[in-house]
Amino acid sequence: MPRHLVVGNGKFLINLDRYGYMRDLYYPYVGQLNHICGYHCRIGVWVDGSFSWLNGPGWDIRLSYAEDSLVTELAAAHAGLGITLLINDGVHQRENIFLKRIRIVSRSGTAREVRVFFNQDFVINETEVGDTAAYYPALNTVFHYKRDSYFMVNGSAGSEGIYQYTTGVKRFRHAEGTWRDAEDGHLMGNAIAQGSVDSTVSLRLFIPPEGEQTAYYWLTAGKTLEEVKKLDGYVRDSGPGKLLDRVKIYWQRWANKEERSYADLPQSVVRLFKQSLLIVRTQTDAGGAIIAANDSDIMNSNRDHYSYMWPRDGALIAYAMTTAGYNEMVAPFFNFCANVLSPEGYLQHKFNPDGTVGSSWHPYIQNGHMQLPIQEDETALVLFALWQDYKLHGSLEKAQSLYRSLIRRAARFMTNYIEQDLDLPKPSYDLWEERYGIFTFTASAVYGGLMAAANFASLFGDDERSGRYRRAAEQIKAGILKHLYDEELGRFVRGLYKDNGAWIRDTTLESSVYGIFEFGVLPADDPRVVRTMEANRIGLAVGTAVGGLARYKNDYYFQRSSDIDNIPGNPWIICTLWIAEWEIAAAKTIADLESPRRTLEWVVRHALESGILPEQLDPFDGSPLSVAPLTWSHATYVLAVTKYAQKYKQLAAAGEPSKDKARLSFDAK
Repeated sequence: MPRHLVVGNGKFLINLDRYGYMRDLYYPYVGQLNHICGYHCRIGVWVDGSFSWLNGPGWDIRLSYAEDSLVTELAAAHAGLGITLLINDGVHQRENIFLKRIRIVSRSGTAREVRVFFNQDFVINETEVGDTAAYYPALNTVFHYKRDSYFMVNGSAGSEGIYQYTTGVKRFRHAEGTWRDAEDGHLMGNAIAQGSVDSTVSLRLFIPPEGEQTAYYWLTAGKTLEEVKKLDGYVRDSGPGKLLDRVKIYWQRWANKEERSYADLPQSVVRLFKQSLLIVRTQTDAGGAIIAANDSDIMNSNRDHYSYMWPRDGALIAYAMTTAGYNEMVAPFFNFCANVLSPEGYLQHKFNPDGTVGSSWHPYIQNGHMQLPIQEDETALVLFALWQDYKLHGSLEKAQSLYRSLIRRAARFMTNYIEQDLDLPKPSYDLWEERYGIFTFTASAVYGGLMAAANFASLFGDDERSGRYRRAAEQIKAGILKHLYDEELGRFVRGLYKDNGAWIRDTTLESSVYGIFEFGVLPADDPRVVRTMEANRIGLAVGTAVGGLARYKNDYYFQRSSDIDNIPGNPWIICTLWIAEWEIAAAKTIADLESPRRTLEWVVRHALESGILPEQLDPFDGSPLSVAPLTWSHATYVLAVTKYAQKYKQLAAAGEPSKDKARLSFDAK
């Protein structure tokens, strides 16, 4: 199940599903460790002797966020119980505090007692071994702990705190968990449990006829009992409602910190743009790791997850965010990369949020030959993104601090890692982590990375190095144009593989060849780029009502159809937006922006109800596939919207006709 709502602050991240249940809790890093691991922290309601969990029958649930904010808005109505729950969730912008407000509206003509139950199904440090759940009578709270991870639960309803509580064993010797104890409306009050354990607490409210009351639930995280007690005291002293309101205002200020024009884009596109900024923020750790995705349900199919920092994803996300004006947010990313760069000057496949190397399926030896288990585009794109950041924001001090530790070391590796017979980068794995060879995307990224290094060297008066890096970049460009462009097909190919000493072209239609114009090898309106992108726009189009574009022809990942000619693969948000980016870059008139504008509206239509963007869509019903949210999807949308607005402004300033006249012209075609 995708994560329909996410809230966080760079240290503390919580994912909620469509029922408002906590499904993932990451602390002390975004993406590491997950203390819920996809289990269900249920919410239930007891009214007039009847009980229902929010994922039970009879509930009509609507999900969204407060406008321009990381505070959720969930409305859950139950006709049979005659109540509606209006729920807001948020994580404090600075402290490790999760806050929940529940406004309970009764449609009954009589006074009622309502009890709300909250289940905590924690898996501390990602294992159920050795957890403790205990009642803390001095504060009337429940806390869970193991080693240096503590979580304290509290709540209030009017002047009352927690009404009832219990702790117990779960998923062991037929014990399902304490959530079962709640279903009669009462909790047994067991004060402590050890091992594989959970807890449940309740709040009690008395609601007048046709009236409403508000309850609050909060959860604090820390390294010691004293730390979570202190945070709990902060919530009680400040008032959970006031804190939640301040969280909402903070993120609204953050999402609107830049003065910008949105050209002729509709409000729905603008709203998703701001929400995407916020979603990317939740997936970015304060230490610099930009995490690919934190939807732990991918574990069900893969026995691994996306909670890693891929330098490629991170660099392209940093590029998008700095282009949108959020350079301060992504500054730690570049320091992270400098710190984890290998002595040889390349970045590994992926990293954990704490900077340790992540899991990998890239071997050091294949077919009896040693190889580097890397994707070279990941190293190159970090330099490309850093130069884009400098061009836009001019932080000379940041660039200088990274010149020796990151820029020069990475550039030295790239200038040496060249297949001299081809004037192309030596083989490495492609951006999809599936193939080993020389790829158009990778070669384009290396060109962009080396040009960035040359520009930095020139900036600092290091002319000898600047010349060396620039010559290597031009060498790569020449190799791309000679070996990766197919004159007969009239387009760039995916890449080259070595077979029995000979280099063989892979002519599979491949969306990532957009890197040719994105990273500066050729302009977007170069005829070779135009033919390439037109071939992709036609050949990778998904021929169902869902639409969108596939990654490449016959994409096997989560494949839903064998009708390859009609459905070359599942539609991907990022790949569809790459075509839009090319159309924006190549646009000569405002009328030319109509197609990318429609693509941005397509993305809005295929977001989840809450505005979350997945990695892929089912080609038949448009439902999310793989992980949601995917940070890369949201960042690519941010970049496309930003580029659209900039290009519209540029064309308008050049004397292009008004948008209404432009549309008339477009319709006439």
